[in-house]
Amino acid sequence: MKQFPFLDLKLANAPIEQELKDAALKVISSGRYLRGEETQLLEQEIAQLCDTRFCVAVSNGLDALRLILRAYKELGLLRDGDAVIVPGNTFVASVLAVSDNALKPVMCDPRADTMNLDSDKALRLMERYDAKAIMPVHLYGTPCWDEQLMELARERNVLIIEDNAQAIGAKASVCGLNGTAMTGGLGHAAGISFYPTKNLGALGDAGAVTTNDEALASTVRALANYGCDRRYHNIMQGLNCRIDELQAAMLRVKLRHLADETTRRNRIALTYNQHICNPRVTTPVFFENMTQVWHQYVVRVSDRSRFMQYMADNGVGTDIHYETPAHLQPCYPALASEPLPMTETLAREVVSLPIAHPITESDAEKIAGIIYRFE
Repeated sequence: MKQFPFLDLKLANAPIEQELKDAALKVISSGRYLRGEETQLLEQEIAQLCDTRFCVAVSNGLDALRLILRAYKELGLLRDGDAVIVPGNTFVASVLAVSDNALKPVMCDPRADTMNLDSDKALRLMERYDAKAIMPVHLYGTPCWDEQLMELARERNVLIIEDNAQAIGAKASVCGLNGTAMTGGLGHAAGISFYPTKNLGALGDAGAVTTNDEALASTVRALANYGCDRRYHNIMQGLNCRIDELQAAMLRVKLRHLADETTRRNRIALTYNQHICNPRVTTPVFFENMTQVWHQYVVRVSDRSRFMQYMADNGVGTDIHYETPAHLQPCYPALASEPLPMTETLAREVVSLPIAHPITESDAEKIAGIIYRFE
């Protein structure tokens, strides 16, 4: 029986293995392992991709979000206890970044079609809790942006901090505050994760902050380097959240292949949508007016456990993103101040199908055939 693994990073990296080895050798031979040329070039290339003026490469995606919020506090735009609206359907890191900065996470139920933050509900929560910031998460590779978020940012001075961990290279249907439609450049700042499983993944932990705000970028850069503005001169009580030169070099290699990877994932997602035909399985929505990058291809199944076992019995690997939402995690016993019915429904039903390399369009057709026979 043919096997369809959900994710095999060794296989995913195999086509560019020699490029990665060459890049690693270059760094090893350079003798510069932090804050060197690879990091500088990566920052320039990520800023260009996200259509922003600045990029600061950091240690991981969670730290990227933590640093943004901490920087806004240092700049006087956020204070302890301020409310930040976060979608209920997201990885817990989005919430951890808020609570770690002594800010108040306010969970917002998502839309059923995008599975992303519902801006109408976010508006009501913003008014109820006097929220100073909103964190739209571009979950699964689908941009979370619309005219209402734009209006909140411009007319009500609400900070928009994108969680762009899963959607690098995606393009929204509406331009953002700075005239670009690229995720990472829509709001005031964005945090990116380069975790190995991401569409653009390092060979370890790495992340980045993108923004058009020079003061924010400078503050994030200082905070990430012990709070220094120059060597041994600490203007803030900072952190150690720098990226390694090796990871920057790995990412620069992978960045050269990102456009092809996005095209490949779009073709597989389209193949799934065209061939999955089973009333028990709800496929995700394709939005023709935006560019989705399909970090995950997520279906909904009411009888999820039986479906996943059936898929495993037929050689298809699956996963759940995410089974337990943040407000039901043991570390957040009193997080949900509002009902989150759609969040909890999605948590019970979502299943991610294989989409990473080496899954092909032909594989997607075969997997759709297996799903067709699920009863």
